Amino acid sequence: MMGDTTPGTGVLVCIKRVPDSSGEILLTPDAQAVDGRYVGFTVSAHESCAIELATRVAGADAEATVLTLGPSEAVEQLRSALSLGCTAATHVVADPAAYGPADVAREIAAVVRAHEAEGRPHDLVLLGNDAADSGDFQVGIRLAHELGRPVVNGAATVEVADGVATAAVDGPHGRETYRVPLPAVVTVLEGGVAPRYPTLSGRVKAKKVVVEERTPAAEPRGPSRVRLTLPPPAPSQVQLLGEGPEAAPALVDLLQSMGVAR
Repeated sequence: MMGDTTPGTGVLVCIKRVPDSSGEILLTPDAQAVDGRYVGFTVSAHESCAIELATRVAGADAEATVLTLGPSEAVEQLRSALSLGCTAATHVVADPAAYGPADVAREIAAVVRAHEAEGRPHDLVLLGNDAADSGDFQVGIRLAHELGRPVVNGAATVEVADGVATAAVDGPHGRETYRVPLPAVVTVLEGGVAPRYPTLSGRVKAKKVVVEERTPAAEPRGPSRVRLTLPPPAPSQVQLLGEGPEAAPALVDLLQSMGVAR
């Protein structure tokens, strides 16, 4: 159960356009990225939960802004977040393949500073725990260092009250609670909240929102990864029980050995 949030807590939630990993995963020829040409694009489950938490924390009294750095097509993911309750969107138009974690953190920090100068402070910045395509876990920590803010990683839930963010993290020995003063950065791990589905009215409102487009603040240094590798396929076994009615006794024995039949 989410607690009361402080009115006026501006939230920035950062998302990334990534290939849909529900299908077969292929790498680009240079093994630097996941090839999404045949599977479509989405945002990670971590970021879907971050969007849900952002809208809860902001509530009806504050702005929940969604941000992405990506190609022009990434506006699709921004519109999706807007349909789920975010109220503003910022698009840093750039080729994400040219940006490493330090570059992305610097660009997010530049947006945070620019919005603050415009009178739109983001007291809480939420990100997914890691990138679904490249596996980078660094952006949240690098962003917090860039902004000089405290950071909590792998939060299941986040609540804000009296200028303090309370993040619940599922640790190796049970749930842990961290309290950090605002402004702060929190990375979100899926499973703590259930993301909502867009409504028809939400989709209509999302189409009317003017998306702020920005150019990158600096030239990227680029990623330092050598290459990505795919894990070996999980082994599978098939046990042939027989054909037709003759297979019934073997099926009963199998179900009994699994503990689902007596």
